[in-house]
Amino acid sequence: MDTLEEINVKGFADEYIDPTLDLFDEISRLKKEKNAVILAHYYQEGDIQDIADYIGDSLGLSQQAAKTDADIIVFAGVHFMAETAKILSPKKKVLLPDIKAGCSLADSCPPHLFRKFKEAYPDHLVITYVNCTAELKAMSDIVCTSSNAVGIVNSLSPEQKIIFGPDRNLGRYVAEKTGRDLVLWNGACMVHEIFSREKITRLKERYPEAKILAHPECEQAVLDLADYIGSTTGILRYATSSPDKQFIVATEAGILHQMEKDNPDKEFIPAPPNNNCACNDCPHMKRNTLEKLYLCLKNEIPEILVPEDIIARAVKPIERMLEISAELGL
Repeated sequence: MDTLEEINVKGFADEYIDPTLDLFDEISRLKKEKNAVILAHYYQEGDIQDIADYIGDSLGLSQQAAKTDADIIVFAGVHFMAETAKILSPKKKVLLPDIKAGCSLADSCPPHLFRKFKEAYPDHLVITYVNCTAELKAMSDIVCTSSNAVGIVNSLSPEQKIIFGPDRNLGRYVAEKTGRDLVLWNGACMVHEIFSREKITRLKERYPEAKILAHPECEQAVLDLADYIGSTTGILRYATSSPDKQFIVATEAGILHQMEKDNPDKEFIPAPPNNNCACNDCPHMKRNTLEKLYLCLKNEIPEILVPEDIIARAVKPIERMLEISAELGL
């Protein structure tokens, strides 16, 4: 008999779906039948965002799911996000529509190499961006998000030495904003590194009134052009509250779906990637489809498994982050 890990890998790639099925209706039916909740990250395709119970950033979605009485969490995102949901809801079954939906940033920081890196700085406190594996979280003292990273670092004693990982661009941004000398792991997100400063500059010439919005995972050359730098949720909120009508958006293009829904009177232009890239979509995020979401909920696989000892260690730096954020009102 196949193990759950083997079943997860095999998945349901060859399963036939009746083309006459209304997948929106079927997913809604299965959700009620199984007492499931569907989470969708802002970078998912529009259909998945529209069928989801909750839409947002990864940590916020996991927190929201933990508050529900659902038995099953379907996380339409990438692997580390589903792991975070499992860490915060260990008794619930957590499903991921495509088990191969990984993350270039998480992959850029293999835990066994980070462990050696950490050992070289024994007197340093370890802060990791939430966009990392459960194993990496388990090696951390505090987890952070792109929206609270600056506040968390500022909350620590100026004498406290800090390792920050895995994203070097976010780490550099935090170091600049806090004036701290952080030891950075050399990791990055493939999507946020592809934006072209030259192309954005030319695009700005075509849309001179447009405000440039950028995620702090972008390279410094792009951040230097930005009118606003913030998390995915922060970018969405800024665009909604701003009186401006045109925006050039330097983050994964999936966010434009919600931006356009929330602001039908405004124009959102995706920032152009460099010459070697066709688009600014995350190929890992886009592995999830409405069909895979339906089959995942129907068959209750692929299921995310995190060892109990990893959960026990990984939840502590998340809780520490939440405590600091609550104290600071972040």
